[in-house]
Amino acid sequence: MARITHHGGTRGVTGSCHQLHLDAHTSLLIDCGLEQGADAQGAPVGRLGFDIAGIQALVVTHVHLDHVGRIPALFAAGFRGPIYCSEPSAQLLPLVLEDAYKLEISREPAHVARYLAFLHERIVPLVFEQWQVLVEQPDLRCAIRLQRAGHLLGSAYVECELTQGGVTTRVVFSGDLGAPGNPLLRPLQPPERADLLVLESTYGDRLHPAPGERRARLEMAIDRALADEGTILIPAFSLGRTQELLYELEDIFHHKSLLNEPAERAQGSFREWSRLPVILDSPLARRITGVYRQLHQFWRAEANTRVLQGREPLGFRQLITIGSHEQHQQVVNHLKSTGRPAIVIAGNGMCSGGRIVNYLKAMLGDSRHEVMFVGYQARGTPGAVIQASAGAEGFVQIDLDGQMYEIRAKVMTLGGFSGHADQAGLVAFAGMMGHAARRVVLVHGGEGAKLQLKRALEGRYIGMEVRVAS
Repeated sequence: MARITHHGGTRGVTGSCHQLHLDAHTSLLIDCGLEQGADAQGAPVGRLGFDIAGIQALVVTHVHLDHVGRIPALFAAGFRGPIYCSEPSAQLLPLVLEDAYKLEISREPAHVARYLAFLHERIVPLVFEQWQVLVEQPDLRCAIRLQRAGHLLGSAYVECELTQGGVTTRVVFSGDLGAPGNPLLRPLQPPERADLLVLESTYGDRLHPAPGERRARLEMAIDRALADEGTILIPAFSLGRTQELLYELEDIFHHKSLLNEPAERAQGSFREWSRLPVILDSPLARRITGVYRQLHQFWRAEANTRVLQGREPLGFRQLITIGSHEQHQQVVNHLKSTGRPAIVIAGNGMCSGGRIVNYLKAMLGDSRHEVMFVGYQARGTPGAVIQASAGAEGFVQIDLDGQMYEIRAKVMTLGGFSGHADQAGLVAFAGMMGHAARRVVLVHGGEGAKLQLKRALEGRYIGMEVRVAS
């Protein structure tokens, strides 16, 4: 039976990195992610943390930093093998790692160019649903197949088929599984079978609200911002969540414009909606959104129908993209001083860095404004502190860059935008196509989420062996 060593993704929801040992001297690495927030406490900065001897290849499930952020350290440790990923991930990975390289290592153009050239040499795009042989030896064979995971564009779960001594074992790594109903992504299909399933458990302890509720709540929040003459601040990850938000906002504005008949233009909420700017303040998100638009052949059919109708699901008249740092500062100062209603989408998603921090510093102390969370906030991050302040009595303070700021702005969490499957989705995935996984290892989740998912799986599938990775 295949053996797995976990080099991350066991203390919480970040740092996914799993080594599949094919024999005593040969292995594959599935993801090489960065631990973030409280998960990173005590982890050596910039170090890989394990020996790379015998690793034949890296297989990337998707390009969020908690799954790819240690790739520079992998290179520094001497890894020179191929990096297998889906075709969309092959285009997105250089953008994500270039941004991380500039932030963490060097902005020197020559250094960045050499790094990107080296990275491009390693990347091998794979077509979804097709087997690829990675290891072929007299008594050892391993092939992998990528299947759509529905988490973000290009995300995949990995099926590994290992044949040794005439015995075939199938191991499945879920990566991050998406919630159903993402309008940009084709839905995931569970695998046919698995002898061993390594399963994420981010939302193993909860069920998501119905997807339709999120649009109504988003519209209500925007109406509230218009009435309060405030700004909605949305901390969002540059990849995935931002594009889904833009898609939803375009549809809302499109239908508002259809309702906006001439008699109503002079007064009422429709006029204010038509003037409401949506500010995308993230250079990385802008570049990623451009790639998303180019890769529309990977979108769900309903999204491509909008394109055929002449609409731009990820670009619309009221969308303003901010490039330079000078422009960013001007926008922050303008919104702070004028009180003009606006929607700002800025990274990073957990408020631990990026341009969202300057907006928070400028606006958290003003009750006209609202911070809207649309994604998971890891323990120990500023986003988690702000999110927990919702409904608190009195004023709560938060430390941003060493200075304390009062939280007077409204705070809300908008469900339905989760990029992760809930407990029901995870349990269904483990059921495969009617042939439930024999053994399951739970990773990528808090202790409570993993334990509740373990109980749910054992209650649903008699005889399934479930353990929590450590």
